[in-house]
Amino acid sequence: MANAPISADSHIVEPPNCYVDYIEPRYRAIAPRCDVNAHGAAAYTIDGITNPIAVGMLAAAGMTPEQVKVHKRSSFSEITRAAWEPNERIAAQDRDGVGGELIFASVGMVLCSHPDYDYKRACMQAYNRWLAEFCGAHPTRLFGLAQTAVSSVDQAIEDFVAAKEAGMAGMMVTGTPQHEDYDHPDYDALWECAVDLDLPICFHILTSKDYDASTALTSPRGHSANAFMNLIRGVQDILGLFVFGGVFERHPELQMVVAEGDAGWVPHWMYRADHAAERWGRSMQRTISKQPSEYVLSNVHFTFQDDKTAYETTMVDSKCLMWASDFPHTDSTWPHSQSVLAAQTGHLAADQRARALHGNAAEVFHLGV
Repeated sequence: MANAPISADSHIVEPPNCYVDYIEPRYRAIAPRCDVNAHGAAAYTIDGITNPIAVGMLAAAGMTPEQVKVHKRSSFSEITRAAWEPNERIAAQDRDGVGGELIFASVGMVLCSHPDYDYKRACMQAYNRWLAEFCGAHPTRLFGLAQTAVSSVDQAIEDFVAAKEAGMAGMMVTGTPQHEDYDHPDYDALWECAVDLDLPICFHILTSKDYDASTALTSPRGHSANAFMNLIRGVQDILGLFVFGGVFERHPELQMVVAEGDAGWVPHWMYRADHAAERWGRSMQRTISKQPSEYVLSNVHFTFQDDKTAYETTMVDSKCLMWASDFPHTDSTWPHSQSVLAAQTGHLAADQRARALHGNAAEVFHLGV
């Protein structure tokens, strides 16, 4: 499927053996595991995290809200095999007219907020081992993003090197490291490593400690839809951390992917960031030498699945936009991606459409397709 759309943000649902079979032995007894709750539904329990993760909610692509509520009580055998079985996944891609996918974790998103970094790293290493096998079945259609807990700079570098050796296309980085924060100079060695290995760093929504994926739609104010509206705040904070903290100034070749946060808001964010940098004046000039918007346009890429406003911005002529299907999650455009894209990109020139739907992802992740 040459030049077919590439989903820059898709997911798997970790199968019951993912952590238990692939984790190092000393953690096996407390590895995340898929159990059956009192309702007969499959749910992942994670040692140290209170809320079990309903597996059915992770694999409800193409369903109506009413169907999703029912599917929440599914057993693991009832969810689509395309969520975890590679041959079925290719069939799901073909049905949706998709030529390849960048694969993010699902249960691993919740693990990002786990307070025990050693445990978290062990779980993520187990997931990476499983993911390498999943993607290895179809290496020109399934492109894995390894996870790293960033328990320390040295251990994160080890994770990056292992990911490259395993054939991964990038790194799904937890939103909150154990020590300091990502704009601290101690992390410069890690960003140099990412550049040397050609591994983009990917920050997905709901992977920072202040944005717990297990309670994502619990709003402190009003209807739960208000919580949905707030999901992008975590990745916006990370974007500002890297831009204003001078990370891209010090590492101009570093590539960041902001996943599932939409993109229509980015032009205003850039305008506001340029204004902020001007207001801070000399103190900001000691950290960055260019306008914040320039770093965004050269170093940052944004995935989105249903964001008509993204295609109406000047970013269609940049490398910033990367379409995604979010399969098999509930917000996915699958199996209607082609009709969504036809409705939202019909006004674009052929080269603009090709960049947003295929070219940018292929180039940023060095996919060779």
